[in-house]
Amino acid sequence: MLLQIFIVLAAVLLVPMICHKIRVPGVVGFILAGMAVGSYGAGWLEESGTIGVLGKLGMLYIMFQSGSEIDLNELHVLRRKAGEFGLMSFLFPMLPGVLVAHFGLGMDAYASCLLGAMFGSHTLMTYPIVSRYGVQKTRAVNIAVGGTIVAVTLSLLVLALVKNRVSGADWRMSLLTVPLSLMCVMWLFPKFAQLFLKRYTDPVADFMLVMALLVLSALLTDKSGLDGILGAFLCGLSLNRLLPGNSSLMRRITFVGNSIFVPLFLISVGMLIDVRLFWSGSTTLVLAAVMVVVKLAGKWLASFVAQKIWHFATLERQLMFGLTHAAAAGTLAVVSIGYENGIFGAEVLSAAVLMILVLCTISSFVTEYAAKELALQEEARMDTDKEQRWKLLSLATDEQPLAVLAAMAQLQNAGISAGETWHSIGQMAERESCSLAVYQERQPLNTVSRLLVAVPRYAEKERDFITCFGLVRRLAAETGAKVVFYSHPDTQAVLRLMCRRPGKTLLASFREMDNWEDVLTVAKDMSTDDMVVMLSSRRSTASYNPLFAEIPQMLERFFAGCNWLVVYPEQQTGGADIDAILTELPPASSTWSLVSHIKGLVLRLLRRIQLRG
Repeated sequence: MLLQIFIVLAAVLLVPMICHKIRVPGVVGFILAGMAVGSYGAGWLEESGTIGVLGKLGMLYIMFQSGSEIDLNELHVLRRKAGEFGLMSFLFPMLPGVLVAHFGLGMDAYASCLLGAMFGSHTLMTYPIVSRYGVQKTRAVNIAVGGTIVAVTLSLLVLALVKNRVSGADWRMSLLTVPLSLMCVMWLFPKFAQLFLKRYTDPVADFMLVMALLVLSALLTDKSGLDGILGAFLCGLSLNRLLPGNSSLMRRITFVGNSIFVPLFLISVGMLIDVRLFWSGSTTLVLAAVMVVVKLAGKWLASFVAQKIWHFATLERQLMFGLTHAAAAGTLAVVSIGYENGIFGAEVLSAAVLMILVLCTISSFVTEYAAKELALQEEARMDTDKEQRWKLLSLATDEQPLAVLAAMAQLQNAGISAGETWHSIGQMAERESCSLAVYQERQPLNTVSRLLVAVPRYAEKERDFITCFGLVRRLAAETGAKVVFYSHPDTQAVLRLMCRRPGKTLLASFREMDNWEDVLTVAKDMSTDDMVVMLSSRRSTASYNPLFAEIPQMLERFFAGCNWLVVYPEQQTGGADIDAILTELPPASSTWSLVSHIKGLVLRLLRRIQLRG
């Protein structure tokens, strides 16, 4: 046993290093390592036991990771394209597969449909490559991952129908168990996880909660007649907003998964491959070659059609193709159940395993190349709203919430200062021109359900308004929280334009707030899990309102029980994009400034009387 543990640890350590030296994707290296040390190779590891259990968990983890890291805002916008691509990705390889199996291989109707479902399914085995290069939130990846839901679901439905038909099981029971299991995974589990994460902050307990829900989701869908990989995917999707990519919890999950679960899964896949099949006879090799050609052609055709319809770039097509033609979990589930029920023979099982090796190898190279090139392009056109000059402040003495906020908002090199007072913050705002954000946390940031953003009139005239908008957009993307903007109709027009920027989509709702004195309407709409974001400004700026001086008292009196964030835009510099957006907006007039100043003095006096009363 100790020798087997040492062999596994040595493989996990050495394989990535060797693959990096010879420029081979690590996915291929781990599969080859499994072939070498498995029962069909040196015989040092057995397929059953601990390796098999952890390998199964690794397969579930890959599907969970793809669901938890997808950009839900982008997926909502691209949901129609994802559904259409998933349908194409399933039908284009499945229909030729059914014809080849029935007329070319002489299989009956049940076997032909099941083999076609195997061609239509795919496993996101190369998703860790995409995640490593940081392009997991691009539209091509979102469509490919969203399409996986459709393709895998259709494949497993065909599997369930054929299995029940052959075994004589009552399919009516599935009509009851499948909706119940999906309701638990998609509705009950995230509610429970949110309550747990709000109450407990122990890192070990949080990690074990996520792992337990992952396995339980797979178990429920497996018992309902579908395969556990679908449950793992849906679990990641349901917990998406509770697991921001830059949070410490997600980093722990990613570390354990990529260092233990995924390598063991790939090794276990390699252990299934009998190298003696390469020279024992031609039947298995010919059958495997036919499978590879049919699946590659169908998946490539789906990606090509998607590229032409939606005018995608070549790299995006290659990335979608690389993600969707690898086979492992779904293929193994279909072919294993078909073999156990006597639908397939041993030759089909062996050929399917060889097909997995070939497709995983091709998929690894294609995905590696496309993801790397796409990442270089993304780096070349730096995101204009990722402003580096930020200072994060807090009235509390604990700096940890500020560090979490900086990570989730992707504010690199942000200065962090805890234990400040409103007096010192006001002096800093007048003295320094960089962007400032004052943050108070009452519950973990990843459990926030809505961002209520109060935007003053003429905020769009601030030079650094786009930076503040980018802060809100990234927080919404990381936490999965819904965004509600409270602003003047003129400001709303600009916000709506910014929410529709290609590649930076933000799903938001809008409510009118004609003047800053109406900001307390936010408190009326606020619930326990909301976070209030107020955009303020310095004196002598376009959007400054004298009532901004009352923000500290307002927060203490009306928003003390929730998370809040007060943002001061940078005074002197701003993104280039804002000039293109606001070219037709007239500047503030001197008459308006005078009237606004007098009105502000009167309202400030009345507000002070109200607060003291």
